[in-house]
Amino acid sequence: MNENQFVLPGDVIVTGDYRPEQNVILEGNKLMSTAIGFSEIKDDLVTVTPLTGLYTPKTDDLVIGKIVSHNALSWEVDINSYYSGILTASDIFGKDYSPSRDDLSLKLKTGDIILARIANVNSRDPLITIIGENLGKIDSGELIKIPPTKIPRLIGKHGSMIQTIEASTNATITVGQNGFIVVSCDETNGLLKALAAIRMIDEQAHLVDLTDKVKKMLEFNGV
Repeated sequence: MNENQFVLPGDVIVTGDYRPEQNVILEGNKLMSTAIGFSEIKDDLVTVTPLTGLYTPKTDDLVIGKIVSHNALSWEVDINSYYSGILTASDIFGKDYSPSRDDLSLKLKTGDIILARIANVNSRDPLITIIGENLGKIDSGELIKIPPTKIPRLIGKHGSMIQTIEASTNATITVGQNGFIVVSCDETNGLLKALAAIRMIDEQAHLVDLTDKVKKMLEFNGV
């Protein structure tokens, strides 16, 4: 069996004894799409090839998120995906968390930026965690977004591109695999140059000589 159909997030592709692969989740015996794209059923595997540049969560991915809201048990986090990331209260307060005693807004409020990892993608809204080294709230910096597919180009081979930008601008660049980036710099000119370099990579990621172009741009004092 091999069929292609256009699907939206939440659409049921097929039911029965199939295994979910890329951009597909299993709920009961229903295999559902988590992306906008085209589904494919090959043997017992079901996949969806996405059409857009939104992020598809994968377990252990490092992501940057923006707090959207919270209820008594968790925060809803924008991770540049079709669905929100869910950060549970127990992730911060521990197993002894009590809704009547602990106030989530004292820890994280709407608009706060966090560095997190994808903990679990078995449910529609992926669980994220800030338990781990260097994870948690990002206190300062400029939040920008590029397509997740261009993140490897921004990082460069063995981190070379990021290191080049940071060394030339004195900026600190935190990169999420979901396409969110935070740039912080004490000097306005350095911040502007770092942002301009990231914009150049976003717009010209297809060019072979991109590294040279970025280096030349960074050599100029102006932006």
